[in-house]
Amino acid sequence: MPRPSHDDVDGIVAAWRRERPDLDVMPLQVLSRISRLARHLDLARKRAFADQGIEAWEFDVLSALRRSGEPYQLTPGELLRQTLVASGTMTNRLDRLAQRGLVTRQASATDRRAVIVTLTAAGRALADQALGALLEGERALLAALPTPDQAKLAAYLKALLVDFES
Repeated sequence: MPRPSHDDVDGIVAAWRRERPDLDVMPLQVLSRISRLARHLDLARKRAFADQGIEAWEFDVLSALRRSGEPYQLTPGELLRQTLVASGTMTNRLDRLAQRGLVTRQASATDRRAVIVTLTAAGRALADQALGALLEGERALLAALPTPDQAKLAAYLKALLVDFES
């Protein structure tokens, strides 16, 4: 069965062009689609993580620790920078992950004021399992695009994001 050639954004853009022909609505063609795709991605991620018994925020913290490599340790400050949450939020998250046995916290051997967060074996296994489920779902979302087009899209989105993050 052939894929539809129109999406909901086409209707929105056509209506605005009819109602406001004096405006350039090109940004809607790009950013409304990104917004809608973000909603689909959010739902797909929630499903993938729910199947693993975790929430997106838990994956964010666990995956930051997992990506750090052996010995899978970061300070709360490093986790804050990687997950973009406030200090109080991170404390609450670490408390909850520690209660589940997914991370441990200990005083730094070099600075008694600093805390080191370590991913446990259970946390590592869960992060790996959740990543596999996430990637499977995300591959399905991108299936309509051939791999070379996915690479081009990634490059275009990176060009936009670099401006926002710099």
